[in-house]
Amino acid sequence: MITNRRPILRAFLAAFAALGWLSIPFLPRQTTQAAIGLPPLEGARYRIDATQSRFIVRAFAGGLFSAFAHDHTIAIREIGGEADFTYGTVEPASLRITIKADSLAVTDKISASDKQKIEGTMRDEVLEVSKYPEITFKSSGVGATKTGEAQYQARISGDLTLHGVTRPLTISAQLEFGDKTLRAKGAFALKQSSFGIKPVSVAGGTIKVKDELKFTFEIVAHL
Repeated sequence: MITNRRPILRAFLAAFAALGWLSIPFLPRQTTQAAIGLPPLEGARYRIDATQSRFIVRAFAGGLFSAFAHDHTIAIREIGGEADFTYGTVEPASLRITIKADSLAVTDKISASDKQKIEGTMRDEVLEVSKYPEITFKSSGVGATKTGEAQYQARISGDLTLHGVTRPLTISAQLEFGDKTLRAKGAFALKQSSFGIKPVSVAGGTIKVKDELKFTFEIVAHL
């Protein structure tokens, strides 16, 4: 006589999932709990702490006389937003970030007058902050793979709105969960021209900023 083992298997799966030891990779994450007869996993909302976070932009010199120009490092000072994650699995998850466009500041060791000129050009001519005061990112999907204890490698897809133009963007990030704290670290690149921005050039174009910008971030958020 063959015994139906499905009820026993379902009981074991439910027990392991309840302890956070199990996720089922071949099912959509949001349906995993329901598939084994459990309620949805509990989520958490983290709020970005601008005072502890670092978001850096690197702009590179190009053109015929680029050897005489300088690359620039720009810090984003005012950043806010929320990140929602699910305990034990990360997914389902979402991320929303808002940056004040006029909070970008040059951190290079240059004269005060040069810094003022560069920041003025960046705000008035490049970002046009009076017309487009905010830069936003809103996720549309998050995938995560566990890499260690409370550590995950995440792939965050979403829409970036910059200079009044919205384009899809995917960000890779390392996530680390602590006691009521989330740390996210990663990098990505984008082209200014994709967002209707004309890279700055001087001296008839012999010195100009390259189209591609590179971003690095270390974001800290708290429950």
